[in-house]
Order: sequence, then C-alpha cells, then structure tokens
Amino acid sequence: MSVLDAPAGPGSPAYRPAGGRDLVPVLVRLKLALLRNGLRQSAGRRAVYIASLVGALLLALGQLIGLIALRGHAHAGSLVVLLAGVLAVGWAVMPVFFAAGDETLDPSRLVMLPLRPRPLVTALLVSSLVGIGPLFTLCLAAGSVAAVAHGAGAVAFAVVAAPLTLLVCVALARAVATANTRLLTSRKGRDLAVLSGLVIAVGVQAVNFGAQQLGRAGGLSALDPAADVVRWLPPASAVGSVDSASQGAYGRAAAQLLLSAAALGLLVVLWRRSLEKLMTAPDGSTLSAAEPARTTSGGGATGLWSLFPEGRTGTVMQRSLRYVARDPKTKAAWVTALAIGLIVPLFNALQGTGSVYFACFGAGMLGIQMYNQFGQDTSAFWMVALTISSTRDAYLELRARALALLLITLPYTVLVTVLTAAVIGDWEVLPGVMGLSFALLGAMLATGAVASANFPYSIPQDGAFKNVAPGQAGLAWISVFGGMVSAALLCAPVIGLTIWLHLADAEGLLWLLLPVGAVYGTLIAWGGLRVAAPRTADRLPEILAAVSKG
Repeated sequence: MSVLDAPAGPGSPAYRPAGGRDLVPVLVRLKLALLRNGLRQSAGRRAVYIASLVGALLLALGQLIGLIALRGHAHAGSLVVLLAGVLAVGWAVMPVFFAAGDETLDPSRLVMLPLRPRPLVTALLVSSLVGIGPLFTLCLAAGSVAAVAHGAGAVAFAVVAAPLTLLVCVALARAVATANTRLLTSRKGRDLAVLSGLVIAVGVQAVNFGAQQLGRAGGLSALDPAADVVRWLPPASAVGSVDSASQGAYGRAAAQLLLSAAALGLLVVLWRRSLEKLMTAPDGSTLSAAEPARTTSGGGATGLWSLFPEGRTGTVMQRSLRYVARDPKTKAAWVTALAIGLIVPLFNALQGTGSVYFACFGAGMLGIQMYNQFGQDTSAFWMVALTISSTRDAYLELRARALALLLITLPYTVLVTVLTAAVIGDWEVLPGVMGLSFALLGAMLATGAVASANFPYSIPQDGAFKNVAPGQAGLAWISVFGGMVSAALLCAPVIGLTIWLHLADAEGLLWLLLPVGAVYGTLIAWGGLRVAAPRTADRLPEILAAVSKG
C-alpha cells in the first residue's frame, strides 16, 4: 500500500508510519507529478521551463568543456575550489528567495501523513536530486574534478567527490528551507522573493568587479590565497581532495573528503531535527492569535513615532514610512534604489574609473520614489481623497510625503557622497557634489509631486515583477522619464555654476555649492509642491480611478 493511500486513523490495522525504501519512489513520483502538473497549467509556463532547461544545459555543457580545458593549468585547483564554494552559497540562499517557486521546499505539507523523520529525510534528499538545479550542479562538479584529477588515485577520489558535492549542496538547501519554513511561507518570505531580483543584480555587479580585478591582478594566481582557505570548507573540500590526491598528498585528500562527508551527516541531522520540530510544534501564528489583545494606554503614538509632528503632517509621514516597511512593492523599490544608488558610485570608484560626481546617482535613484506617490495607495486612495477638501489639504499631503522621503534620502545622500569621496580620495569637491545632490533631490521632489498629480498609475499587487497595470505603461514612462528630464533642466543653474567653477580653475570655491544647492533645492521643492497642490485637489476622482486599476 502506498503511503499516500494509507488510512489516516491510528486504530486501523493498515496504519503504520511509512519509511525505508518504500517512501523514496513515492516522493520521487510526487516530485515528477508536481512538475508535470505545473507545466500543464499554461503554454507560457511550458515555454519558460523548456527555455530554462535548454539554457541551463547549454551553460552547464559550456562550463563542463571549459573546466576540462583547464586540465594542466597551474592554478586550476584554486578556480574549481572557489567555484564549489560559490555553488554552496547559491544553494544556501536559493530557498530564501525562491521558496515560492518550489512547493516541495515546504515540508509542512506532509505534516498530516504517517511518516517517520529518518526515512522522510532520505526520501526528500533523493527526490531533491530531480530538477534543473541538481543537474547543473552535477555538471559543474564533474567538470571541476575532471580539471584537477591526474592519476588513478585522484580519479578514485573524483568518483566520490562529485556526487558528494552535489549531496552537500542539496542537503544544505533543504536544511535551510526546513529551518525557515515558517518565515518562507509568511508575508516576510514573500517580501524576500520580491527582493530576489535585487540580489541577482548585486551578485552580477560583484562578479563583474571580481573578474576585472582578476584581470588586473595577473590571472588565476590571484585566487590562490582565498582558495587555500576555501579548500578546507565543505563542499569545496571534496573538490580540493581531488587536487590534493593529484599532488600525491593522499592523507590530506582523505581528510578533506571526510570533512565534506561529515558536513553532509551534520546537515542531515540538523535537517531532521528541524523537520521534527516543524511537524510536531504548534504554529506560532495561531498561538499569537489566541493571546489576549494588548492595549496601549493613551491611544497615542509611542516610541519614535511620538517624535513626529502632530496633525496631518505627522500622520501622513507615518503612513508613508509604514508603506516602506510593510508593503512588498514599495519595500522592493526602496531597497533596490538604496542598493543600486550605493553600488554604482562605489564600484566605479573602486575600479578607478569613477568620479565623486557619480554620488549624484544615489540622490537621483531615491528621488524617483517621489513619482507616482498615489499609486502605492492603490484603491485605498479613496480614504486619502476624503480628507482633501482644499488646495491647502493637498499641499499638506504632498509636503508630508516629501518630508517622509527626505528622512531617508538626506542622510543617505550624505553617506554615499562621503564614501565615494573617501574611496577616490578627492575631498576638495565633496561640498560641491553634496550641494549638487541636494539641488537634484529638490528638483526631483518638485517634478515628482507634479507627475503624481498629472500622471498617476496603478501598481498591481498580484505579481512580484509587475509594477504597472495593463494599459498604463505610457503613463509610467511619462511620469518617471519625463520627470527626470525636467528635474535635470531645473538643476541647470547649479550644474552650470559647477562647470564654470571647474573651467575657471576656482575649485577652492566649490564649497559655495553646498549652501547654494541646499537653498536652491529647497526652493524648487517648495515651488513644485505649490504647483502640484491645486492640480491634486482638482483631480481626485481621476487619480482614484487611475490608481485603482491594478
């Protein structure tokens, strides 16, 4: 009898916890059934899966050929060891960002089945080997050991090291997923999935920077210091054991291989304990719901919120900041802007091709958050519209939203500018760059307020990577890119003054740009809010209709 067909009642004679070899084929067939049924949902999903499979296979084949071609290279061992370490890191973080895309990473779905933890862990580990990721990892592991295996002894170690590397990676992913199942299936876990694109973008920048540094450092020899450490960390130690065996150091090779085997055993034990806790402990969310509701005395704001001004300004600022902290789409936009605004100037500075003026990019990235202010409210904007009965109310609403944005952008702009100047070592232009950034930020607040009133659009909540409702892409382009061009034109006086000071060899007067830029940015932002306020008050029904389409 299949475990999935067993009677649920413990009094039944057929009731027995399933385990051993019977469970492995069941879960493998279950994994294949989930994959097959998922592909049946739509032709688009099948096309994406087939394209991903073909792309992964071609990439794996190319990596395999490239690694084999490294045979005989003096520093091939350093490269393959670090590659195994990167693979392990990728498998460790994969469940955190992509758990929503693989239902088999959620073991809580098996809670009601009569399954023992030990055979369940074995069956889940075997079923986890089905998929594109394990196949890709196995190809890289096979290519890595083939690149450094020289001699019969090394080949013997390679036969064990390649599958052991794959098993450690898969067990690591499963252990992380099981230990964080409560988080990954919650709203916070979905927030992490939304941020996965940011992680990929940052990783690409890091790889690009590392490749350039390797080229300048003279090739693969620069990897040797890091590889000397990583070759003793599982699962890279399994690949390192093949390299050690090729050098005749069989004792060291055995120690490295045993280290990976011990890591696999430890991960399986930790995975099993997490699984037992998950399948026997009550859900924390139901316990918290059963507790008596806590009440706060006075009914007013507490903590840092009490520092905000009274009235409409403080209330709107709190609401805007809570959107940043809680709404997945708003949070993703802010974190992306914060990360990219810091990465671009700093990476260019570290590569020796940047300028302190690249720090203005950070102010521009955060200034974009002022655009489409009402779109983040979606259909709930009707509650905001009910509180706006005059141009004065609209001005206070927009001003409060701008002040909430400034609470983050002002210190961030100062931080990015100072860090960029410190990396480059050009402190003389720091005040000028900071003043120019303040002017740019003020201009973007002004144009963002005007764009929010004239070109609002809806932000759908049902898709992680869909930020514009169908039919409103034109509004989004006009709002963001038109506003950015307008902001650059508004900053023309400060930009012109900066260029003139450089052409006149008056770098010693660049400090004047700091107060000039701050005052100019303040006046421009105030003027933009004044222009946008009456337009907002007159277009409340149109704004509500536009932001409610998602």
